[in-house]
Amino acid sequence: MLGYILRRLLATIPVLLIVAVLVFLMLRLTPGDPAAVIAGDNATSEQIAMIRSRLGLDQPILTQFLIWSGNLLSGNFGESFFFKKTVAELIVGRLEPTVSLALTTIVIAVLVAVPLGVLAAYKHGTWIDRVVMGFSVLGFSVPVFVIGYALIYVFAITLNWLPIQGYQSISGGFRGFLQRLILPSLTLSVIYIALIARMTRASVLEVLGEDYIRTARAKGQVERKILFRHALKNAAVPIVTVIGIGVALLIGGVVVTESVFSIPGLGRLTVDAVLARDYPTIQAVILLFSVVYIAINLCVDLAYTLFDPRIRY
Repeated sequence: MLGYILRRLLATIPVLLIVAVLVFLMLRLTPGDPAAVIAGDNATSEQIAMIRSRLGLDQPILTQFLIWSGNLLSGNFGESFFFKKTVAELIVGRLEPTVSLALTTIVIAVLVAVPLGVLAAYKHGTWIDRVVMGFSVLGFSVPVFVIGYALIYVFAITLNWLPIQGYQSISGGFRGFLQRLILPSLTLSVIYIALIARMTRASVLEVLGEDYIRTARAKGQVERKILFRHALKNAAVPIVTVIGIGVALLIGGVVVTESVFSIPGLGRLTVDAVLARDYPTIQAVILLFSVVYIAINLCVDLAYTLFDPRIRY
């Protein structure tokens, strides 16, 4: 197991290197000049040139990359062009809202989607199955921002149950923290629920036709025990896979959801940094998202060995 983990960790190094190179080049090759954004509309060409020199943007791209990667290896993410703070400070300050939103979304999605998928498989061909599958199609079809605005209109404007926008730290009170997290978490979890429920239904439905399920029923075991202990456990590998794949959707959805609900997290920071052409901030946030995605995929691979020990060998 230790050797397996080490091999997986070593495999992440070239992936991160490729991501770093691609992000760096794409930012430099796309139109737009951070110096012009910082200088303002009325700046002269000399002022813009001075800002470019101060930021090091007048140097060759290879030199810029070597300086940036050297600082990165030493733990220095650089200083934001736009926010006038170190990138590390910006990320730490925006980390709590994004982590809270992501964890709440994952918990809601798994707790809702897995039972729905099992129920749809058990009631295969009935109206319950059709409703669950219809919801899955709808969840994939409707954009995240449309769901967000619809929930705001119903629960915040019409019913006045929840606040529309903003974020409150858990240190400021759990009730306010939860109230401001419910709508964005529900918004982001819809597509996640659709994805996991659909895969759970397909996997459990396939397992329910196996001989050991018929044997368990012949022994008189309770149906709920058969579904969750035998069928769900043996169908867990593809379900865990789709949960890991959904993290990519979650990262993209966080950017949109935080913008809709004005949550000061990493997603909103990414949008602001892109609009300001803030190279150091964009590069650091994308690399952070890449590391998180790779780490979750590693955890998913390790989870395979718990459900199917044959994968270890």
